[in-house]
Amino acid sequence: MKKTVLFLCTHNSARSQMAEGLLRLLYGNRYEAFSAGVEPTHVHPAAIQVMNEIGVDMSNHRSKSIEEFQEKTFDYVVTVCSHAKETCPFFPGKQVLHQGFDDPAAFASSSDETIQKFRNIRDEIHEWIKQTFQ
Repeated sequence: MKKTVLFLCTHNSARSQMAEGLLRLLYGNRYEAFSAGVEPTHVHPAAIQVMNEIGVDMSNHRSKSIEEFQEKTFDYVVTVCSHAKETCPFFPGKQVLHQGFDDPAAFASSSDETIQKFRNIRDEIHEWIKQTFQ
């Protein structure tokens, strides 16, 4: 049986979405991945673009609220930003992990620099997932 993982960030627009896609890509045979936000908005187009570059299609992903998952049991709940860690409701009986990553959506610059920031965060999340869930 696959273990379940919920990735949480503030808006469920970039970091948690990328973590969900990366866990499915790397270890989808062992883990079922989900993501949500404490203040959901929309999936950032740059997150979709940089994930597509590595073969992960997030074009149909949507930003989800943590309320959608209140009744579900997870093996792991992972906060990927400090705000989500501070405001996340308690999910009893699970292993809670925290690994903060910079918010690439907060990086205001040219489109090329913004895309590079999203790539950098994607790659950081990729390496962390490989080390944590292998």
